[in-house]
Amino acid sequence: MSTALSPQDTGLGFFKGVGTVFALEMKQRLRSRGWYILLAVWFVVIGLVAAFTAWVTDQEAAAGQVLFELMVAFVLFFGLLVAPALSANAVNGDRAAGTLAVLQVTLLRPGQLLAGKWLASWIASLGFLAASVPFLLWALALGGVNPGIAAISLLMLGLELGVVCALGVAVSTLANRPLFSIVVTYMLVALLSIGTVIAFGLSTPLVRGTVEANMPQWEDAYPQPSGTESEFSCVGPLFEVDVYHTDRTAWLLAANPFVVLADALPYSDDGMSGGPLQGIGQAVRYAQAGAESSGPQCINGEPRAFDAPASSFPIWPLGLTVQFAGAALALVLAWRRLRTPAQRLAAGTRIA
Repeated sequence: MSTALSPQDTGLGFFKGVGTVFALEMKQRLRSRGWYILLAVWFVVIGLVAAFTAWVTDQEAAAGQVLFELMVAFVLFFGLLVAPALSANAVNGDRAAGTLAVLQVTLLRPGQLLAGKWLASWIASLGFLAASVPFLLWALALGGVNPGIAAISLLMLGLELGVVCALGVAVSTLANRPLFSIVVTYMLVALLSIGTVIAFGLSTPLVRGTVEANMPQWEDAYPQPSGTESEFSCVGPLFEVDVYHTDRTAWLLAANPFVVLADALPYSDDGMSGGPLQGIGQAVRYAQAGAESSGPQCINGEPRAFDAPASSFPIWPLGLTVQFAGAALALVLAWRRLRTPAQRLAAGTRIA
């Protein structure tokens, strides 16, 4: 009497299969000179940036914070350039070499192939983050850096690199030619990092409106920046002023990797100056507040606070959700493409 074997019985355990693919990928990467050359170039470039930034900010009180944030921003920028090169030919590179079909006829399942190749490309990209750690420690040694900000910065950097690697592996599965998949992955990265800013800027005229405003008159000769020590009243006739309701379009910036990183950092309200990431985070929060924070001081004859508060609602959870959803959708399509037997293949597709 014979019993039928289920797919789970005839295949490797999921994690064991992922580990097998991961080990094969890492052995190939470690044997390649290109990865070490890229690491060396990365180390030199980040070192030059760190040295120049430290020299420029040497006399500033928050030199450590500025240097650390600049280093994190540059690591994210260069990471977005390197990660597609490490992941966007992971699958179609094997297809072009005729080795993908060999893996597909084994007990490995499509999900294990994708997970193993994604994990290998992510670990390889994290190697570049590890090469930047000495310079990040240099910034920490200068003082003034919140340990919580440092830890969350590294965590968010790792997540962003993982998202880009997932997109690269998915595109490499869907595209037949490695060069095409690399270009498409770079275009997706540009869409997230530059396209979101362009879309937000182009949408600004669409949310322009007008309000009735008049002139503020302060009791003191010079108003205090905080708006608490100097009172003012609204005087004069009303006139129309253009305002921009950016709170309606600020969500366009949510998926930007730099916005996700900057908005996730836990800055305190102690008045201490920060670096560029804090500036990005504050700009996004003011964009979320819209005309309430950037409009005139007197609207319809009523005064508002001199320094209107920015939005306190974080936008980075929405950004990560959009990124994860996009990467998950791409991986699902890639999983469908890797299933065997394949019913239809594009013309010119190499099988073995």
